[in-house]
Amino acid sequence: MKSATRSDSSPFYGAVHANAFPPTGGFAKRAFDVSAACLGLLFLSPIFLMVMLLVKLTDKGPAFYGHRRIGHNGQEFRCLKFRTMVTNGDKVLQDYLRSTPGAMDEWRATRKLQNDPRVTAVGAVLRKLSLDELPQLFNIIRGEMSVVGPRPVVQDELEMYENAAVFYLQSRPGLTGLWQVSGRNDVSYAARIAFDTHYVENWSMARDVAIIARTIPAVCAQRGSY
Repeated sequence: MKSATRSDSSPFYGAVHANAFPPTGGFAKRAFDVSAACLGLLFLSPIFLMVMLLVKLTDKGPAFYGHRRIGHNGQEFRCLKFRTMVTNGDKVLQDYLRSTPGAMDEWRATRKLQNDPRVTAVGAVLRKLSLDELPQLFNIIRGEMSVVGPRPVVQDELEMYENAAVFYLQSRPGLTGLWQVSGRNDVSYAARIAFDTHYVENWSMARDVAIIARTIPAVCAQRGSY
């Protein structure tokens, strides 16, 4: 796996590579992750097939999409999702940011758009129900992600963490996490960083179980999901 690179002016990257942190939770968390992901894939396989069929029937592009994200100790990995955007998404995004007042400010602040022009009709439903993230069960089995942890970020987002990035990099990114059950996109990015930091500093298996239990009602409520 290729290591994420940053300039010497990025102190948290230097600290992480100089002191390779063991992942938050150690063996116990990893054993739980693998068991839960395997069971999830077994029981959710009918939903996987249904979503793949919907994506292919409504948009001729690939069913899956992999985006470069930063993981434990700064390692890059391809974070898997069901594809929810048009295939020429980069061009659509740039055109929208240039032509829509306020869109660039929203994008710079959160790296998201509430009315994202790239999202397909099926993709909007998948995002509302968080079904687009189910393929990340494969990332968990491969050791790139965890069931619970900070949501995976891109390199530009990690700069926003500043000194708190060291906490993000100590853990494997999560399929769900404290941010997801605490308002998700309805809270500020500073709050997201605070949630991630608190999670890593106070990790316990009991907290992971509690976050998993809160995930289903949070997904059903669809708060902050777009």
